[in-house]
Amino acid sequence: MSATLKAATAATNNTDFLPLEGTDYVEFYVGNAKQAAHYYMSAFGFQALAYAGPETGMKDRASYVVRQHKLTFVLTTPLRPDNEMADHIYKHGDGVKALSLRVQDATSAWNETTNRGAKSYMKPVTMKDADGEVVMSGIHTYGDTVHLFIERKNYKGAFMPGYRAWSNPHFQPTDAGLLYVDHCVGNVDWNGMNPWVKFYEDVMGFKNILSFDDEDISTEYSALMSKVMSSGNGFVKFPINEPAEGKKKSQVEEYLEFYQGEGVQHVALATNDIVTTVKDLMSRGVEFLKVPTTYYDDLIDRVGEIDEDMEPLKELGILVDRDNEGYLLQLFSKPVEDRPTLFFEIIQRKGAKSFGKGNFKALFEAIEREQEARGNL
Repeated sequence: MSATLKAATAATNNTDFLPLEGTDYVEFYVGNAKQAAHYYMSAFGFQALAYAGPETGMKDRASYVVRQHKLTFVLTTPLRPDNEMADHIYKHGDGVKALSLRVQDATSAWNETTNRGAKSYMKPVTMKDADGEVVMSGIHTYGDTVHLFIERKNYKGAFMPGYRAWSNPHFQPTDAGLLYVDHCVGNVDWNGMNPWVKFYEDVMGFKNILSFDDEDISTEYSALMSKVMSSGNGFVKFPINEPAEGKKKSQVEEYLEFYQGEGVQHVALATNDIVTTVKDLMSRGVEFLKVPTTYYDDLIDRVGEIDEDMEPLKELGILVDRDNEGYLLQLFSKPVEDRPTLFFEIIQRKGAKSFGKGNFKALFEAIEREQEARGNL
């Protein structure tokens, strides 16, 4: 554990009953995990890390683990129908199942949250192999999404027991500069935002650090509301969106319709050099939303001086916003599934702690253009 992490954890342990060390991994349920792993390696620059399946004693599924810096994705597919994994994919398409959070004590995390009203997904389980042990537990959150608590302080293996190290010496893509999960955004149903805000406050000890209403996040046609929930130490942030009334169907309504319920809308991935990262991702085939070039006409007037050259930002469509502590640069991918559901955000923070409020209108108009092309606006 880094000195910064130790200090932050120590500072919050007295008041934070659920001290989180960050996102351990994001698990996706997908129709074909082998191909999905290849996609994230090829398109996003992940490296092969670990594998679990029949060869490792896991008879009901195959899971491929890929990693880039502190960013870990698990791609899981069921090997037979008529089970929870297969039902999840049939209903939702490929999507996020588990937002897994690293903790020092997974048993305590489960006890604290279930005692405060969380519905248990997994009682604490200790898994062991020659490399040590991992303790896991879990609770349900919005839709079919779950939070897993991962305690791995006594484990030295590639990923966790039940997995074996996995690599392909002939296919080792270079990384794209993606560092860690900055935040994960959930879409919930009409009137669902405030109950889930209360869940994160009461059950997990989170705080509502930012709120946006339909006046903040609206266009001529559609609107949504959002509240940003943060863990006590600030290492984990979960914005929660719900639809708001508008002339036409909002992006959240489109998501809820095609995902068939509530779920993770996007995962924001941090980088220290968004221009290089986005150029790299584009060269690998990742598609991004584009805003009109007029967005940049008065950018410096709106956000002040920035370190970056304007031309690459304009060429790539990268958005900029400023708050009291600095500025951020961000860009959003198009959906990475055929259903218009899951997408990714690439974000570089230059001091800013906010979430790009000044970009909402331009961003949502870009999303609406895609919705209109799909016939879903």
